[in-house]
Amino acid sequence: MRALSIIDRIRALGASVLAFIHVSGSLTCLLTAVVRSIFGDHQRHIVVMRQLYRIGYQSLPVVVLTGVSMGLVIAVQGYATLHKFDGENATGGMVNFSLVTQIMPVMTGLILAGRVGSSIAAELGAMQVTEQIDALRVMGTNPISYLVAPRFIACVTLMPLLTGVGMLVGMMSAAWLVVGLWDVDGAAYWAHSRSFVSSWEILTGVGKTVVYGAIVSLVACYKGLRTEGGATGVGAACTEAVVLSSMLILVTTFVMTVVLQKLWDSFFSHI
Repeated sequence: MRALSIIDRIRALGASVLAFIHVSGSLTCLLTAVVRSIFGDHQRHIVVMRQLYRIGYQSLPVVVLTGVSMGLVIAVQGYATLHKFDGENATGGMVNFSLVTQIMPVMTGLILAGRVGSSIAAELGAMQVTEQIDALRVMGTNPISYLVAPRFIACVTLMPLLTGVGMLVGMMSAAWLVVGLWDVDGAAYWAHSRSFVSSWEILTGVGKTVVYGAIVSLVACYKGLRTEGGATGVGAACTEAVVLSSMLILVTTFVMTVVLQKLWDSFFSHI
């Protein structure tokens, strides 16, 4: 029994590795096809504009609410911690550095993975199980160009903009709480913020979300286009798209943070 258990575990591990390689290869092939479509095929502007509206404008309220919530929460925690050391004036640096470098980029990515990723997977999954995508091919329309590329463009373009809005709202809400209500010196608050948050932090924080937007759109489209099994399959595709894109965002966040920190230490720390 013990030998069988070990064999089963090895078999399960091997199956997981093969599944990871298969998904990675499929996403790479899909990304290649999308890039080729963007530069090789004429994108229908009405389709792109529709996706910009659905992904960007309709996601704005939840991003703003998240920015306000994160700004207030971090402000409370930062103020409570620094108050023990009579360092309340440094709250701005702690709050804004956290918001810009990690909190809002990751939160925006996860929010759009849940809201936009599930919507894309459900829409394309429903089209797949009802054979609408096959109908597009019969009519001579490339599904990658017509369905995937506009959603990829919208996600990659709007994720940084939504993240910037969330950062700004979070910073303002934190300043309102700490400076406006708790009477911390405003000049010192913003001086510490400027000393901690440079253009590098802003650039890297916003730049990460370009990768998050690509992950959300590609994973959602991949799961939607491979949907099988009717309504049950559509629900499963939505769940898998959200879970996989969220996991990839978290893993990618760690990798990019390490790489960007190495770049800073190697090239920019002595400037």
